[in-house]
Amino acid sequence: MTPVSSPSLHGQSPLRTVQVLGGGNATSSAHVRSLAAGLVARGVKVTVCAPVEADRAYDFTGAGADHVHVPRSSDPVSVAALRAACAHADLVHAHGLHASFRTVLALSGRRVRTPLVVTWHDRAHAEGARAQLLRLLERRVVKAATVVLGTTSALVDRARLTGARDARLAAVALPGPRRPVEPDDPDGLRSKVRAELGAIGRPLLIAVGSLEAHRGYDVLLNAARAWRHLDPLPLVVIAGEGPLRAGLQWRIEDEGLPVRLIGRRDDVPDLLAAADLALLPSRWEARSVLAQEALHARVPLVATAVGGIPELVGDAAELLPYGDANALAETVVRLLGDPERRRLLQDRGVRQAATWPTEDETVAQVLSIYDELTQPQPLL
Repeated sequence: MTPVSSPSLHGQSPLRTVQVLGGGNATSSAHVRSLAAGLVARGVKVTVCAPVEADRAYDFTGAGADHVHVPRSSDPVSVAALRAACAHADLVHAHGLHASFRTVLALSGRRVRTPLVVTWHDRAHAEGARAQLLRLLERRVVKAATVVLGTTSALVDRARLTGARDARLAAVALPGPRRPVEPDDPDGLRSKVRAELGAIGRPLLIAVGSLEAHRGYDVLLNAARAWRHLDPLPLVVIAGEGPLRAGLQWRIEDEGLPVRLIGRRDDVPDLLAAADLALLPSRWEARSVLAQEALHARVPLVATAVGGIPELVGDAAELLPYGDANALAETVVRLLGDPERRRLLQDRGVRQAATWPTEDETVAQVLSIYDELTQPQPLL
């Protein structure tokens, strides 16, 4: 795809953009890093406003962007720092609900209206009174935004129902090069990972994601009870960290479940390369990174048919209703005993992954929106 030209390529001054991050979401941080690199390469000046630890982790400055430290809170000091960083921007692009709300506060009261693009990468999760607060924040953000981009059709629909004037489906690539799958595993990496995890001579099932209620790990543990009679006994490995760790660990030990919690990992592609199946039992997902990584790695995926998952994977995964532990248990047993079905899902996964947007296409779409919002419109 030929990228859209930025204003600097027309002999004008470079387009000045500010990307705003809350710093707590790995998916949006990786997306902004990729986006910043692509925009800078096309002559756009990019400033990333994010906590300093986010720049250490994702190296926005290494992508050619300027970095301004803005803490995650929405207190007056953070808002003032963000307001100063946006003072000379031609356009501001915020990612995620809390970063977007902070940006709305920073841009309010300015004499010159600066176009604000908001990307919803996922839906905020909360219960009770906090859920009501999040809905109020969403309404405030979408009414202030010039354009809202949703990474799934469900998020676009949610933005429109919440009051967005202009909501569109975002092209969002899975950042980073994909390592080619080596069917023969010449370095023995698969065996090494399986040995480390304790999965020699038994099926290995991988789940990845924060240990929070919406991930559905309680359902996964319920399903694991049904696998205890299998020989060989499958091992479920959950990579991630979060507030539910102690409760999940207690259940695993109390019920003698074949499940291991291995904490946060930075080698998820290696874990997937060693796995027989990937599991995604969530109550809600947008563009799940695990689903994308699994299909790229030719690992059969069992997932709940929620949020953006059906749109993302098509017929390249086994899709189940959320909360049905029996269906999850039965589907896993059936797949482990059906190598032909697993191979079919692997082949479908490769074809489905080829339909997803590339990083270049993602940058081109975003830049076309920037041009639309900042370049002078011809007089009719």
